[in-house]
Amino acid sequence: MKTSLFLSGLMAASLAIASCSSDNATKTADSKTEIKAEASVPVTLADVVSHPRRADDAAVDKFRNPAETLAFFEVGPGKHVAEVWPGYYTPVLAPYLKENDGTYTAVLYPESFGERAINRNNAFKEKYSDADSFGAVQYGAFGQGHGAMIPAGTADIVISRRNVHNWMGGGYTDEAFAEFYAALKPGGILGIVEHRLPETMEQDPRGSSGYVQESYMKDMAARAGFEFVAASEINANPKDTADHPFGVWTLPPRSRTPEAGTPEAEGFDAELYKNIGESDRATLKFRKPL
Repeated sequence: MKTSLFLSGLMAASLAIASCSSDNATKTADSKTEIKAEASVPVTLADVVSHPRRADDAAVDKFRNPAETLAFFEVGPGKHVAEVWPGYYTPVLAPYLKENDGTYTAVLYPESFGERAINRNNAFKEKYSDADSFGAVQYGAFGQGHGAMIPAGTADIVISRRNVHNWMGGGYTDEAFAEFYAALKPGGILGIVEHRLPETMEQDPRGSSGYVQESYMKDMAARAGFEFVAASEINANPKDTADHPFGVWTLPPRSRTPEAGTPEAEGFDAELYKNIGESDRATLKFRKPL
């Protein structure tokens, strides 16, 4: 009788232990599932744009619309994005691509440009040296006469922001677009953001005002072999007439003002230009044919 009771008690205890172990295993499995689910939630462009590290850029996002612009250029998981003469987009692109199995290449000035370029490049590399935040940033170089900016056919997307007028001023727009074409994989995207000159105004071939017509940029891209895909009004500013005393640099963020006593100073209203905000911008997407 005692033996029977002992065995019954032992069996009950064993069942209780098994039940407890099963409950614990279920809880552990559930916990792992929750962790896995949390880890699998993708990091979006909007997430990165809203990160505290970008607090200094938040004030100008309303003019530059980084998440919407980069999405228009088809930035997404697993992509290799090369940014020409980077800056504003870097703290968005680098963390986003790190978290989404992509590659970010910052295409800097060639060091052959001199000490200023070297110092600027070193400062950039130091700023984005934290691999935990920005991933393993890759580097290339682009400038007049430099040659290939990155290995040919390796980028999914090449992006340039407010640079076309600089290449026009230097007389090497054809070289620039040819380099971008060479850098891209077949089917790759070239994304251009540039201060927009109305088609009704005369285009200076040197881009001295900082403004460039959409049609002018489309012609440049076509000469290099690109197909035009689409234009977006994401970065449009209808307040901007593109007709200012100091070109686009009259507007924020530069907000250039005339020296006292000069003809430009007479009647100059700095507040007027401040209220316009940043320039009206063309946002153009081109594709390298398959």
